[in-house]
Amino acid sequence: MTTLAPYDFDEPIIWAGFIDDEPCYALADGKVHFPVISSEAIEAHDGLLCATPALDGKSLLTGGEDGRVVRSTRQAIETLAEQPGKWIDTIAAGPHGACAFAAGRTVWVSYDGNLKRIDHERAVEGLAFAPKGLRIAAARYNGVSLHWVAQSSDPVLLDWDGAHTGVSFSPDGKYVVTTMAENTLHGWRLDNRTSGDSAHMRMAGYPAKTKSLSWSRKGNWLATSGAQSAVCWPFSGKSGPMGKSPKELATRAGTLAVQVACHPVEDVVAIGYSDGVIVAAQIDDVTGALLRRGGNDEITSLNWDKDGHRLAFGAASGEAGLIAI
Repeated sequence: MTTLAPYDFDEPIIWAGFIDDEPCYALADGKVHFPVISSEAIEAHDGLLCATPALDGKSLLTGGEDGRVVRSTRQAIETLAEQPGKWIDTIAAGPHGACAFAAGRTVWVSYDGNLKRIDHERAVEGLAFAPKGLRIAAARYNGVSLHWVAQSSDPVLLDWDGAHTGVSFSPDGKYVVTTMAENTLHGWRLDNRTSGDSAHMRMAGYPAKTKSLSWSRKGNWLATSGAQSAVCWPFSGKSGPMGKSPKELATRAGTLAVQVACHPVEDVVAIGYSDGVIVAAQIDDVTGALLRRGGNDEITSLNWDKDGHRLAFGAASGEAGLIAI
């Protein structure tokens, strides 16, 4: 049985999830809301572009049109960095409080009281930290650059023609997967990167661009948006999804899955659609259970709490909510 607590904000929801176990919503106008505990919003930015939770789940990291990177908690905000005149539109959380963010061709990494600058030849569209060690992946045109932050060594370059718009490491660190401006994903198997074509993984056939990726609890599946269902690619073998067919969960004709969020405990995927519907589906069962009947616009963010008992969502219309399962 599920219950839904709705919220209605005046701005598109950039991020919806849980901070310090409380529902939290970050809006495009720069406000961060904790609606269960306070009716007053936190003024984090003059225009918010990106958001992600810190790895310990106790704060929200955001970047904005004001060139600032901010850490927000239920009680206060802290400015981590300022780059006047820049739009901070990509951000990632790393171990021990590290934070990486990008504007244009430049990436900055804040760690251990340091702020390291890494320049690229092309604009950086996505960032991700490796699951172990202080290493980041920067998605760019024609591939990904891998950097050891605390070292001065040259980056490892993962090349593939085209515009790469987002990046993610698998939980075991063996794979890097990118979203692309084309209707496809691309991946690399890092433990066999020099073996030529066999190190590449092409995941194509989407009718639309993939906006959302989510790894299952053990990393055996990668759930993706961009089709009329949640497309789940198997990553349990040595060659990832190559030569294998994905599973398609909760297919709905006439609409697109635009957000996916894997459950933290079970092999279940929450799926948000372009018409505002939200469904939860087991990976071993292609059907799904309806969690929300729909709304006025597409789902823009979807995240479980740490135990998987609650699901926070936000939409482009400003509609948001908390689903208890």
